[in-house]
Amino acid sequence: MTQTSAAAPDRYQKLIDIGVALSAERDHARLSERILIEAMEICNADGGTLYLLSEDERQLKFEIVRNRSLGIALGGTTGRPVEFPPLPLYDPEGPPNHANVATHAVLARKTVNLGDAYLAPGFDFSGTRRFDTATGYRSRSFLTVPLANRRGAVVGVLQLINATAADGKVAAFDAADQAVVEALASQAAVAIENESLLRGQRALLEAFIKVIAMAIDRKSPYTSGHCQRVPVLTEMLAEAANAATSGPFAGFTLDAEQMYALHIAGWMHDCGKVTTPEYVVDKSTKLETIYDRIELVATRFEVLKREAEIARLAGRISAADAAARIAQYDSDRVFLAEINRGGEAMSDTAVERLGRIAKYQWRGLDSADGAEQDFLTPDEHDNLAIRRGTLNASERAVINDHIVATIEMLEALPFPKHLRHVPEYAGGHHEKMDGTGYPKKLTREQMSAPARMMAIADIFEALTAADRPYKAPMKLSQAMAIMTRMKADHHVDPELFDLFVTQKVYRAYADKFLRPDQIDAVDEAAALAAKPRPIQRSP
Repeated sequence: MTQTSAAAPDRYQKLIDIGVALSAERDHARLSERILIEAMEICNADGGTLYLLSEDERQLKFEIVRNRSLGIALGGTTGRPVEFPPLPLYDPEGPPNHANVATHAVLARKTVNLGDAYLAPGFDFSGTRRFDTATGYRSRSFLTVPLANRRGAVVGVLQLINATAADGKVAAFDAADQAVVEALASQAAVAIENESLLRGQRALLEAFIKVIAMAIDRKSPYTSGHCQRVPVLTEMLAEAANAATSGPFAGFTLDAEQMYALHIAGWMHDCGKVTTPEYVVDKSTKLETIYDRIELVATRFEVLKREAEIARLAGRISAADAAARIAQYDSDRVFLAEINRGGEAMSDTAVERLGRIAKYQWRGLDSADGAEQDFLTPDEHDNLAIRRGTLNASERAVINDHIVATIEMLEALPFPKHLRHVPEYAGGHHEKMDGTGYPKKLTREQMSAPARMMAIADIFEALTAADRPYKAPMKLSQAMAIMTRMKADHHVDPELFDLFVTQKVYRAYADKFLRPDQIDAVDEAAALAAKPRPIQRSP
């Protein structure tokens, strides 16, 4: 045997241990690195390379390169890429490339064991010779083993260089070396294939959920990007909680699988909106249906102004009264146009003024026998009286139902164990800490921290979004002031909101996604000083 340490039973036990470890490894870089390093240790090889087959199966790509004597460590977890060009399996003219020992191992599907590369007939080691000349190294013994998966397809090549004997001299890889490395290569091929399949499945899942999110965002131009920004902000807050070394989150940890579940939940949190009608999603003003009915209302004002002018000409009212009426109608028209946008909360005074305008009398073409009728229909009045936003109660119920649909859709999916919390994370972003949210009216204690994080992200993104037609882009200070009130009212988790402030997650998000004119100074002291009010729960 060439190695100085392990006896045969120990080597095979080590091989078993390596196989178990490889089957459990899910990180591509660590897996590739471990395959090569373990092979080098088993044979006491001075150097080695792991190649992987390219997607088009026409090249071998350098994945990991190691050489102990020269201190070379490329690829894997080193952070230093292997910049050598890939090895072509076929010559430019088309014939298979058997001149290179690594490509020959793939094409012939067999191990090549060379005692001295310089003396090996049939292989081109000119590149190796140039490397040796430049570095002063002497590449001598080579063991090149194809990595064949369960179907017999080659997925890569494991190549070891310069086995070291007990006396420290370079020797050939003996038959025992070759047998163990071939066994390891078989295990490695299966591990690489499994890891590749898992990566492929994960990439497919990622692509699928992003297609769903893109479809939702494209369904309405007014929420474009929402499904893309919410997961980013949620993960930023989760990372801040993970990094906390003091305060309520000092011992908080989300591992890699939990973070991935949160990532999936963030992208899927509004998937139920695929069931929401466009006329509700796209309702940019209070009077919008197929078109914005504010134009009909504006026409009625012109009728009232015409009636005032006719009354003046007929001598029923004075010129001053006519002018006053016309000015009032113009003012009322502007007022209705403003409240129709739904950008600001309506005051009691505004609601009262709306009620007075609704009772104006006018004669329209559809008036029976020319009889007068109320200026606004009940439906128009009810929509214009919406206190905040543009949706009335029934439309709000339709919108709210999207979260029920989201939960039902996600719970219908057979998520694996490490993603089983995705429906809970995604389904809680409209709950409130005092149990007055929807759809389940959960309290803070009934919600996981990731679900509470997503609630903050969903609200903050909506407040600061610049693509809503019914409101101007909100300043950062205004959005944070609203969030501070929500903290006091138990609408958002107070501890997470404080973390959101102290770790400046809001600012990092703003720098990445907000327009420059939205970013202004935030009163962090006031945000942190706000205390949640006592919760009043009915007995």
